[in-house]
Amino acid sequence: MTGHHAGPQSNAEGSAAGSTNAAGAFEHALESLRAGEPILVHDAADREGETDLIYHADAVTPEAVARLRNDAGGLVCVALGHDIADAFELPFYSEAVDHPATADHELGYDDRSSFSLTVNHRDTYTGITDDDRSTTIRALGEAAATPETTEFASAFRVPGHVHLLKGAPDLLAQREGHTELGLALADAAELAPAVVVCEMLDDATGAALSPADARAYADRHGFAYLEGSEVLERLG
Repeated sequence: MTGHHAGPQSNAEGSAAGSTNAAGAFEHALESLRAGEPILVHDAADREGETDLIYHADAVTPEAVARLRNDAGGLVCVALGHDIADAFELPFYSEAVDHPATADHELGYDDRSSFSLTVNHRDTYTGITDDDRSTTIRALGEAAATPETTEFASAFRVPGHVHLLKGAPDLLAQREGHTELGLALADAAELAPAVVVCEMLDDATGAALSPADARAYADRHGFAYLEGSEVLERLG
């Protein structure tokens, strides 16, 4: 992707401009989450090297599910804060399943997976349609906001078509995945700890969408784009 330059800058001017732009992008991301709009977050080149499309869970309409599966294309997951997941007795999947395949994980980019159970809301039919997944996801957002009044097993059934992720107890101090990055941003926006994350894939290559192409997508649609390092700098 090619760009243009407004003209030469001194190191001090360039640093100040970069800092201002980063601060603006960060505030744009928080405002977007509050407004129910998606944001894009790239974790790091030396981690998964992926950009996720992220919504706050209670804002996920059927149209948002369609964007997640068409424009992102990865796995649609709902990340819940660790305390919320514990309140609902949601385990890490590898701890819940007694099978030899859950042993000896070698992820390469992290010590463990954040996956928990898969769920459908009990008011859904198959659970996979845009309407059904939207119903499940929004209900998870509502449950995360009021865990004390939610009887999880009465509202949701397992297995289902929405994958749950369980955040690290101390978020970014312990883990720097999209689960924790998204939850930390929700917390900074004063929203309940429930966000949807979905990896952005490249239709031409089948690989993760490059940061340059992800940023171009964000620019085309007016969405906020953040590097994980920007999130860590402010919230880590």
